[in-house]
Order: sequence, then structure tokens, then C-alpha cells
Amino acid sequence: MNEKPWLDVYPQNIRQQIDVPHHSLPQMLLEKVETYAQHVALSFQGQELTYEDLGAVTSSFASALQGENVQRGDRVAIMLPNCPQYVIACYGTLMVGGTVTQINPMLTERELTYILNDSGAETIVILNDLYQKMKAVQNETMVKNVVVVNLTANSTSVEPAVTFDEFLEKGGEQEVSQVALNPEEDIAVLQYTGGTTGRSKGVMLTHRNLMANLVQIYEFFKEDLSFGCERILTVIPLFHVYGMSNGMNLAIFLGATNIMLPRFDVQNVLETIKEEKPTMFPGVPTMYISLLTHPEAEKYGLDSIRVCISGSAPMPVERMKEFEQKTGAKILDGYGLSETAPSTHANPLFAERKPGSVGIGLPSTDYKIVDTHTGQKVLPPGETGEIIIRGPQVMKGYWKKKEETQQALRDGWLYTGDMAYMDDEGYLYIADRKKDMIIASGYNVYPREVEEVLNEHAAVLEAAVVGVADDYRGETVKAFIVLREGASITEEEVIAHSRKYLAAYKVPRFVEFREELPKTNVGKTLRRSLREEQNQTQSS
Repeated sequence: MNEKPWLDVYPQNIRQQIDVPHHSLPQMLLEKVETYAQHVALSFQGQELTYEDLGAVTSSFASALQGENVQRGDRVAIMLPNCPQYVIACYGTLMVGGTVTQINPMLTERELTYILNDSGAETIVILNDLYQKMKAVQNETMVKNVVVVNLTANSTSVEPAVTFDEFLEKGGEQEVSQVALNPEEDIAVLQYTGGTTGRSKGVMLTHRNLMANLVQIYEFFKEDLSFGCERILTVIPLFHVYGMSNGMNLAIFLGATNIMLPRFDVQNVLETIKEEKPTMFPGVPTMYISLLTHPEAEKYGLDSIRVCISGSAPMPVERMKEFEQKTGAKILDGYGLSETAPSTHANPLFAERKPGSVGIGLPSTDYKIVDTHTGQKVLPPGETGEIIIRGPQVMKGYWKKKEETQQALRDGWLYTGDMAYMDDEGYLYIADRKKDMIIASGYNVYPREVEEVLNEHAAVLEAAVVGVADDYRGETVKAFIVLREGASITEEEVIAHSRKYLAAYKVPRFVEFREELPKTNVGKTLRRSLREEQNQTQSS
């Protein structure tokens, strides 16, 4: 049996193995500053920064950090929406050898306190509107320096914190003391996982991990990417590993213009597309579905977008077809994790794109499907098991969590906890997270398979499936459905539709119609919330 069948899909001009440059991320930025000095690096709310401007202001931020005695290995937290200050703070931190601690602006005080203490961050760059939250917990943390970013003219006073502009003035035009970094060992980013199974874990991503992933993505898509020409629409949050890598870092790697939006608002996104004419749009399925269902989407010049890299959650096959027919853009469904910086797989432009698949491995990425019992037996094509991955983008480990690291990283392989299968050509099909799997009467039911069938119904806009307790079957299948505007369908019709395409044990026994589904900040449907809600209902 061919252990790496996906390599047969690669054409001669796409390298199967890459050379990872012995570079840090700030070195990459400084190279682009030299090469593309007058190109626009960042576009945000009518303002633009050239690469020369970005290099200068990032150096000022780095110099100010050194003035506060931030040294190699120190953690600097960033709690911001997408904005130029995010990029400046991130690369300025990396320039002095610091480690960026990514913090979701939507976190509660308790969650914020946990991440600040777990990471040991002593400096935080935070949005003005969130400052009171930080102020309330500061005494419970090690944070000494608070730098506040104002994005609106009517922002309130932030004393005794320092504003971002004041902090930059401290750095001025002073030279940044050079810090010798080891890309293989130095941690660039602590990317905290969602914490769906207990406390959130800090994924340690080195400079090499992040640089490797950029080279892998470029090599894989190079037939459709050009240096110094691309315009990347970044509305996916930068505090999420996907937005950081495929939005911020990829834009700098390509010498592209990064068109930044602080949040997803479908009207604002459409107007931005019309005005800025992006060529690439990394997003998540819910974003594309929102554009798809907008009644006047065609008026906004969506045809400027050549490539949509879809990640973070599976793209329903029917919605993908509709979007491509409506816009002419190609949606390239991919797969990755926080632990892989993040991309490991994508549907290729150079070969067949298989609907429902997340594609084949990127260059230098090995993967296997193994049984869940031993984690050792390699399963043949078509059999579902746990996907394990090996490559230069795989994390160094979990911050201060030796046991969890040893569990995840075994003999050089990352055990992902995701259930998947491969076809004969090595195309990967994600079934589900291990914990999302439903066991009904002893049979494994993968929610995504059921959701795909539900999404094929003309009345269904979105669907989510979870397991609910059942005295007889152990668990049974429940579907939550959001209907298209003006459409109607009954519970009986949903079940009848499912029976046509699914084995009896996979068919939903219960159907609930909702106005919307609970989602994460990046648009991933929260099955966990639906499960917990059902458990509470059943136990009360």
C-alpha cells in the first residue's frame, strides 16, 4: 500500500518537501520593508500604511518595549480586534524576542485572568473599551504595563494606562537593540485553545513553525499567488491562529496589502469588497453563507476575489457550490489546528477538488489514520479513525503542561483528536472531533455526515447535529436547523429527507428549528453549547 498516495497528485512544479528558511518573523517583515517599501501594507477604515511606515512604527513599538525592560522570552498579551495596532504590537513584540500571548477580546474577566496568569504576561495591549475589564483584574495578575488602543474619536479616558500613541512616542526613533533569536526554539506565539475540555492550553508555536506554514501555503498555491500584488481581505480575527497566519502573516510574506476589518458585518464586508477589490478572502463557512444569502451580493463586485481559503469549520458542500456559481471565486476548503500553526491540508488548485474533502497534505506534511484504541494501527483507505500528523508546522508543545504535551505528541506525531478517513488518493475527509461523535445503540454517528445530508435540503440554510441522552439507545441524534428566509419544512419532512440518504441509526429522532445557531467568534458552530443545553433540559 502506498503510504503517501497524495504525493502522486502533486505536479512536477510543486515541491513535495520544502526548505524552511532559518528566519524569524520580524526578519521576514524587515525584508519586505526593503523590497516593498512604498507598497501599501495595511488598509484600515480609510487609512493606509506602507511597508516603510509599518517597519518604522513597529521598530518604535519594539524600542518602547525595551525601554520597559521587555526581554527575550517575555510574554506580551494582545487583546484587540483587527486593526493596524495589532500588527504593530505583534511584530514589535517579536522584534525584541518576546512571545505574543493571543487573547480573544470576548473573554470574561475570569478567563482573562487565567490566561494572563498562565502565560505570565507582564505587558498587555488592549482595546480602550475593554480597559475596565483589565483594570478590575490587574491586581490578580502580574501585569505591570497596560497599553490602550483607541479606535474611535469618542473613547473615554484611560488613566493611569498609557495610550498606544504615547507608548510609541516613548520608543521614538531609538534603535532597537538586536536580539539573536533561534527560530527552532524561540516561541513566537502562545495560542490558547478554546478550552472545550477543561482549562484552555497555551499552544507553543515557534518562529520556525509559523515560517514553515507560510512557505507550505505559498508552495501549494503558488500557481495562483503573486508577490507584491495580492490584496487580502482580513476579517477573520487575528487573535485566532487561522487569522494570524492566513491573514496577517501571509500578507507580509507575500508583500501584499492587508485590508483589515475589525469584525464581520455583511454589509460592511460587501462595501469593502466593492471599494478595495481584494483578490483573496480567507474566511469561515458562515461568512461565505452570509454573502451568499445577501439579496444584492452581485452588485458589489465579488468577482475581484479569485481565491477563498475556507477553514476553522467544514464548508457544507451545497453552500460551496452555490457560492462558487454566484461569485466565480474558488473556495478551497482546508484543515488545520492551533497545534499546527495552523494549516496541514487544503484542496489544491492544481488537481481535482473533491467536495466534502479538506484536500491533501501541504508540502512536508505527513499524515495517517490510526485506530482510536491503540493509536498505532494504521487504517486502510475508507476507514474512519484518528488523524495523526507530522511536519515542521507542528507545535513545540503545550505551555507548562508536560503531561498534555506527551499525550498529544508521540514519536514525532501529533495526535489531533479529530476523526477522519482518507480515500485512495490521500484526500482527507473530516468526520468529527472525537468528543462530538455520537454513539447510538453501539454505532458511531459522525454529526458532520448527518449535517451534510440536512444541508442538501432546499429549505435548510444551516444545520447542527448533537447526541442527546436516550434510555434505550444510550444516545440518539437531534438536529437543530436554521431555515432559509421564506422557507418552511416540518420535523416529519426533515426526518423523511434524512431517511432517504442515511442508515436508520443516523437519522435524527428529534428536530428543533432555530433563528440562529450558537457560534464561536470565528463562526464555528458550537455543538458543545447545544449539547450542554440539552443535558440541562433533560436533567431538570
